[in-house]
Amino acid sequence: MEAVADRQKNGLAERARSCLLVIDVQRYFLNKLALDEREPLVRRIAWLMQVARLLEIPVIATAEDMAQDGPLVPELERELPAGAKVFDKLIFGLCDQPDIRATVESMAGRGRDQFVLAGLETDVCIAHSAFGLARAGYHPFVIDDACASPAPHHEHGLRRLRDAGIAVTSLKGIFYEWVRDLETLGRIRKQINDPLPPGLTL
Repeated sequence: MEAVADRQKNGLAERARSCLLVIDVQRYFLNKLALDEREPLVRRIAWLMQVARLLEIPVIATAEDMAQDGPLVPELERELPAGAKVFDKLIFGLCDQPDIRATVESMAGRGRDQFVLAGLETDVCIAHSAFGLARAGYHPFVIDDACASPAPHHEHGLRRLRDAGIAVTSLKGIFYEWVRDLETLGRIRKQINDPLPPGLTL
């Protein structure tokens, strides 16, 4: 894992190699956050999913123990392609669950070995999943303003990820890494009808 992390420290995400992972954005976990953090986080993740769709970047979504903790929130389920499966995740690190790992491996087999992580919670399922992806030889990118944990655990999780050499970037950062040129920038900005989510400037 250390060698993988070292190789990507100064690397940019590439849209042709990317897959977006939306992890456990369920009301159960959102309700742990401060009230004023919940809706803005969902809007930022929904916006990121829109960008991924417009750039033809696949999205894998999970929800933890849906029988107990409920489904992916409808605001994000609407952003998935029709008929897309939301994986019922029963292990904190998604690479440790065979059906999700098989989908990750299928994406990597198509050249998509960079996995962009958004969702809940930063210090548990995001961190476990990022470490598992790196251990498997893939390249995780954690989006710091599109994931969350109740304070102070969000910052603890980000610090641990950074200390381990996992790439941590922002919505703005991943957007421009995926877009890369002015022609694509102009096209995508015209295609996104929604206003920018809270806290984001481009």
